[in-house]
Amino acid sequence: MDYICANPGSSFRGLHESVVNYGGNTKPQFITCMHEEISVAMADGYAQVEGKPLMVFAHGTVGLQHASMAVYNSFCGRIPVFIILGNSLDATTRRPGVEWKHSVQDAAAMVRDYVKWDDNPVSLPHFAESAIRAYKIMMTPPMAPVLLVADSDLQESAIENEAALRIPKLTIPSPPQGQSGAVGEVAQILVGAENPVLFAGRPRSQAGMDLLVQLAETLQAPIRGGLPSRHPLSQRGALGNADVVLGLEVDDLWGTVHTVRDQLHRTFTSLTKPNSKLISIGTRDLYTKANYQDFQRYPEVDIAIAADVEATLPSLIEACKRLITADRKRTLEARGKQLAENKTRALQRARVEATYAWDASPVSTARLQAEVWEVIKNKDWASAGGGGPLWNIDKHYRTIEGAGGAGLGHGPPSGVGAALAHRKYGRLFVKFQNDGDMMYTPGALWTATHHRIPMLFVMRNNRAYHQELMHLQRMANRYQRGATYENTHTGTGIEDPNIDFAMLARSMGLYGEGPISDPKDLGPALRRAVERVERGEVALLDVVTQPR
Repeated sequence: MDYICANPGSSFRGLHESVVNYGGNTKPQFITCMHEEISVAMADGYAQVEGKPLMVFAHGTVGLQHASMAVYNSFCGRIPVFIILGNSLDATTRRPGVEWKHSVQDAAAMVRDYVKWDDNPVSLPHFAESAIRAYKIMMTPPMAPVLLVADSDLQESAIENEAALRIPKLTIPSPPQGQSGAVGEVAQILVGAENPVLFAGRPRSQAGMDLLVQLAETLQAPIRGGLPSRHPLSQRGALGNADVVLGLEVDDLWGTVHTVRDQLHRTFTSLTKPNSKLISIGTRDLYTKANYQDFQRYPEVDIAIAADVEATLPSLIEACKRLITADRKRTLEARGKQLAENKTRALQRARVEATYAWDASPVSTARLQAEVWEVIKNKDWASAGGGGPLWNIDKHYRTIEGAGGAGLGHGPPSGVGAALAHRKYGRLFVKFQNDGDMMYTPGALWTATHHRIPMLFVMRNNRAYHQELMHLQRMANRYQRGATYENTHTGTGIEDPNIDFAMLARSMGLYGEGPISDPKDLGPALRRAVERVERGEVALLDVVTQPR
């Protein structure tokens, strides 16, 4: 563990003091956070970049309640987060007053539905064994948060027999691979398909991205997600013509192959032909909870392989290659040429579409993305929230996923956590940040500045919770009550007063500029901000944007 993210709490004061004094605050180093939700979300962003977790300390009942939203986000996103929760279980040793309110009989109960494993060790050997077990469970796909309770008496009591203490060996299991017979059957179907369409979730490493490229090129088939964005086969295939659809660690395969019309009566329409085959490979079938319904609607697949995609792809690729004859190869290459032409036309369309409202004020979101890309494209960059058809996302580390559970407040701290991981590589990190999300966890800005974590926040400030505003419009239209500005902004608008995010940033030591509403000012402001970040500072540009 390189870092511990925590907001200080008395229930883990023994561990806190040990990290700082006994451990010298190096490996792990203490990262001061303003809120437990920030601590966990930082761990989420860090793990997505670095491929390993950092540790979170949380304080008793109140600390875990604060952290719970971020824990749920990481659970839904299948992100490894290692949480140690302070607690005072022995009622006869608790200090009077607040310590009783911050203690609990079953400390992990409130998040047990959305952590992968938890334990309440009663001795130091028990704690050592459970810590290793928790790490092993957490890092075995599908990954997810784990939680250990650190009892205050166990933290603070003298060690009676230090020689009896040991840390068990850590062995991470090899991820589960798909059964060879099923993999061979899938390879046969894919090689024989005339119009296969593939979908992939974000691979967990560069090796996973490279394997997806190999699969796409072997089959000369389109893959939506997982590939470098400029790759000719990185595109959404025509589902209506697909005879085979393969989902590779896709969170919502049913939603991928259906369209939903949210009107007075919701209707669902399949996007695929009745006789097309649907295949899934992924770890979601290996781990499903009941109460929290993040597992999405049941997909009726023809073949389901419950296995890790990255571990299974090598055998699937080799099986496909063995089946491709010279004649079949010529057919596949012709298909790939057509797909490459489709990709070129799509990129040309995207460039044209980006010019729409180019000079509009507030700034169009397309122009914002284009201007940022122009400034960073020749640097070793990484981003959260950036992308689109004009960006060349050629490496796994370039981007991370957002809040797995779609909980607000995730963006600022997960961005800081990602920037912390990128710092040692010297990468320029840019976080596109929504205004409503920022107001949940603005304290993350202070943590970034205090710990010298260079990054650029680019605000997409549309001065509303605009997704909810559109839901309000939909309801008003449904019941023919008039979707007026006043009606739809009531309870959704973030104005009167408008929030000055640049001033907020400066109050916490960042370089802040804005609000920027004239698009001609955007390019120069971005260059000034990037210069600051490259000098090791944290910067924020407040850009007033169109709603979408």
